[in-house]
Amino acid sequence: MILVTGGTGLVGAHLLLHLIESQTRGSERIRAIYRTTQSIEKTKSLFQLYKKSNLFDNIQWIQADIIDVPSLEKAFIGITQVYHCAALISFDPKDEENIRKINIEGTANIVNFCLRYSIQKLCYVSSIAALGDLAAHETIITEETEWNPEKPHSDYAISKYGAEMEIWRGQQEGLKILIVNPGVIIGPGFQEQGSGLLFKKVADGLSFYTLGTSGFIVVSDVVKITTELMNSEICNQRFTLIAENNCFRDILNNISDALQKERPTKHASPFFMEIVWRMDWILSVIFKQKRQFTKATAKASYSKSSYSNQKIKETLNFKFKAINSYIKEISILKL
Repeated sequence: MILVTGGTGLVGAHLLLHLIESQTRGSERIRAIYRTTQSIEKTKSLFQLYKKSNLFDNIQWIQADIIDVPSLEKAFIGITQVYHCAALISFDPKDEENIRKINIEGTANIVNFCLRYSIQKLCYVSSIAALGDLAAHETIITEETEWNPEKPHSDYAISKYGAEMEIWRGQQEGLKILIVNPGVIIGPGFQEQGSGLLFKKVADGLSFYTLGTSGFIVVSDVVKITTELMNSEICNQRFTLIAENNCFRDILNNISDALQKERPTKHASPFFMEIVWRMDWILSVIFKQKRQFTKATAKASYSKSSYSNQKIKETLNFKFKAINSYIKEISILKL
């Protein structure tokens, strides 16, 4: 039996759908953990979005929390493989304690249970945020780029890096593991996070763009690669998952065109973004509200980072979907 954590998030929900549709391991059951019944509705809505509602009941749901050890006991009974997708994604400094507890301590719990129950293989869905920092002579980030603790990192990046250290600890103790590091994931169904938020902002009339760059990948490619790796003999490695390195302006323009909305026309310079995050901090203090835009997100919006996908392309001979074509494809769905 396969266990999926984070099955109520973008990657986890698509992974559940892909596992059930493909049934690559015969009639093996798929189990997913959830914290609240309300969160399951997000995954159910995604199945409906793809007109696959009939497959939703094939998931065996168990209420558990990755930071609640007793609740995980029942979830691991009879499990042979684990896809660990659960994580807290936030760039608000106020969430630092929760981010580290869920992403690092929660992953340590998953690793410990995998060791206790002799799980055959564990795959951890990390992030390009946990990859290394370029040295002066380097131009592109790979799986081998070293993490520099002296350089500034967001709390989220630190938590994902710390989680990966727990995964490698498991490997040292005899657990077969895989780590995948997706870039910015484009996919439908979750308007409050990632690309869903981009689509929502463009639909609402986004005016500003930035010239930062990052690695992008579509969610269906993430789950296909991940399951292919898990069903292979490959283990104890990490893979950067990006299809293309793109400018944020180009991505926003593509989304605008797909939704038939006006393209953003105002360039938000790094100086402007620095002002915005400071104003956001002031407003959060005055009105006691959650941060909408932080120093970390400001920096990410104008930073120009390039990532190599050479390793996964050579390992699986994988052909990625073009980002622009996929944006057009999912724009016809009810996002």
